[in-house]
Amino acid sequence: MHITADPAVSDWHQCRVTLPAPHNWLVLDLTAKQPETWARTVADGHLTVDAPAEWREAFAEDVLWYWVAAARQKALCAALLTPQDSGVVAFYAVRELTVPPQALRLDVLRAEAERAEGPSFRPPGITEVELPLGAALRVHRVEPTAPDAGHGSVLEGVAHYVLPRAHPTALECRLLWGALGLGEELGKIADELATSVRLV
Repeated sequence: MHITADPAVSDWHQCRVTLPAPHNWLVLDLTAKQPETWARTVADGHLTVDAPAEWREAFAEDVLWYWVAAARQKALCAALLTPQDSGVVAFYAVRELTVPPQALRLDVLRAEAERAEGPSFRPPGITEVELPLGAALRVHRVEPTAPDAGHGSVLEGVAHYVLPRAHPTALECRLLWGALGLGEELGKIADELATSVRLV
């Protein structure tokens, strides 16, 4: 399956996604040969010239951390929601899943989602939706980032597990964030992003 980009929509390199409020998003260049240098360049462009050096360095480190996470996932494309002069609000990535042909069914994906291990503050919200790309399972989870500790951050996310009609594969399109007060707004953005994904 060949996945490419439409440069008129965004500068994704391997899949086509329309970004809501694109000026608030930073597309990760997953082809960068020197990601540390790329992250520092991005930080210089994202923060104003009078921003303290430690802010610039911290932002570059955050961008690099997400770049590495996306690269490890073999993401087809990834982006950070990070309005000008602010930190990272949310992380979005699209990746292809390794699923046997006989398991490319929503009922199989639902069974996997329902028995997925890991702590959660409540059972995941699972619904079936129809996207332009194909049938999908929408999974909403809220979970601790450090389940074995008595404290720590909480991570919320919406993932769409999509079965594209035109290709025998499965995609995970996932938006993750840590600011729980933004859950409703970011959940809508996750839906908007998933609706826009195209394989071309």
